[in-house]
Amino acid sequence: IEWRYVDLLFYLYLSACLFICPADDCQALNFGHGSVVCVCNATYCDSVSRTGLPDPGQFLSYVSSKTGSRLVKSQGQFQKNSTGAALRITLNPSQKYQRIKGFGGAMTDAAAMNILSLSSRAQDQLLRQYFSPDGIEYRFVRVPMASCDFSTRLYTYADTPGDYDLQNFTLAEEDIHMKIPLLQRAQALSAQPLNLFASAWSAPAWLKTSGALIGKGSLKGKPGGKEHKTWAQYYIRFLEEYEKYNLSFWGLTSGNEPTAGEMTNYSFQALGFTPETQRDWIALDLGPGLHSSSFPQTRLMILDDNRLLLPHWAKVVLSDVQAARYVHGIGFHWYLNNIAPPGITLTTTHHLYPEYFLFATEACAGWSPLDRGVRLGSWDRAEDYAHDIIQDLNDFVTGWTDWNLALNQDGGPNWVKNFVDSPIIVDSSKDVFYKQPTFYSMAHFSKFLWEGSQRVGVSFSQHNSLEISAYIRPDASAVLIILNRSEEEVQFEVWDQTLGFLPGSAPPHSILTLLWSRR
Repeated sequence: IEWRYVDLLFYLYLSACLFICPADDCQALNFGHGSVVCVCNATYCDSVSRTGLPDPGQFLSYVSSKTGSRLVKSQGQFQKNSTGAALRITLNPSQKYQRIKGFGGAMTDAAAMNILSLSSRAQDQLLRQYFSPDGIEYRFVRVPMASCDFSTRLYTYADTPGDYDLQNFTLAEEDIHMKIPLLQRAQALSAQPLNLFASAWSAPAWLKTSGALIGKGSLKGKPGGKEHKTWAQYYIRFLEEYEKYNLSFWGLTSGNEPTAGEMTNYSFQALGFTPETQRDWIALDLGPGLHSSSFPQTRLMILDDNRLLLPHWAKVVLSDVQAARYVHGIGFHWYLNNIAPPGITLTTTHHLYPEYFLFATEACAGWSPLDRGVRLGSWDRAEDYAHDIIQDLNDFVTGWTDWNLALNQDGGPNWVKNFVDSPIIVDSSKDVFYKQPTFYSMAHFSKFLWEGSQRVGVSFSQHNSLEISAYIRPDASAVLIILNRSEEEVQFEVWDQTLGFLPGSAPPHSILTLLWSRR
């Protein structure tokens, strides 16, 4: 089909929706990638709406599916007797595991540019979808410190050679005019304080062995030396500068993907650390620097790299008493998870170091060379998200952070053309944005798993194809999240000994969230 005809149909469709589309419904558009996107503009966007608890003995069900359902809400009633379903899912609240911190995405330069490319009202609409009580209520935002590949240029905040005292440390235009205003607007929309955490991609070139921001290279000198101390102070200066805009940071990572800076011919910003050099830099420089600064409560996460590096990386860093005393958690990315079983990596790490939280700090679809870039309406990618989140949460992870909050239809901008996908794709030429199936995949978790929700046990009467995770929230309500990646509808019942039997069904290729009060 000629693109001009697609555009004509698109405008006719949106015009019709102004008159016939019911409130809060997804305005679906199919781009031929297996399912649909939901179209939003300055005046209309489907809404998750606020989720109150149902009456005692009732339950709420929210379903999204490959066939086009998007958080479709229905209500049902517990029964005193078994429904006779072959599959019984038993809630075991006495089996208690980790507590949830929350979910979110990253305010990269690219995300900020795409959001700001929309009209003011469309910008507000997009931010509401992520952060407001009428949206999916993200609690976490990752903020790159200076440029990353999802920038349009290379820069740091201290590009003056020899400035060991950081007298010329200055936030960039991208911070002052894009990221900071958007973070302030997001915070104003959120019902609770947002948890920001920062990650640096590269130190200034003059501090590095390579003399360059990109490619293989590490800090000059040794931990405890002037280069390492300057790099630690760089983090603190970043926190100080953002605080001037009333933006405080919940956490920091010790640096994005430290192994990338150990790779020959790596194509974008990186700073190499081994687990040993990261351990020593934290013990001698970053840890003491943070502790003696105005930000001693800022949570420090180590690794911020692929989970296949666990538990080895954690063992090296956390077996050192001096480094371990400054560390709060372990951040990791989802790339190459197919060769990193969660039991061997995540659960083993948790049992070795239960006092340190596990937190997923980056994930995106479309990163693989075999399936690159944006796929508008891909349901497979929604299932990939839900599968990975459930797998992580069932292996002691406390939160999960997506990558770019918004990208353009190319999957950028990205100065090195490392194009990927995002839960929201912006088309500024039409002043619209598309909510991908992955947006709703995130919603099934972020909207319902409040901070402090505790994962609990769940058992099954027979082997089945469903992927399930169960929680008790701080308000004593129960949340059950179910992923069905099979071609078949699965009938089931949930047994809660305090209420009875919940009759349920998981459609083929669907994500289902069940919510009920246990009081």
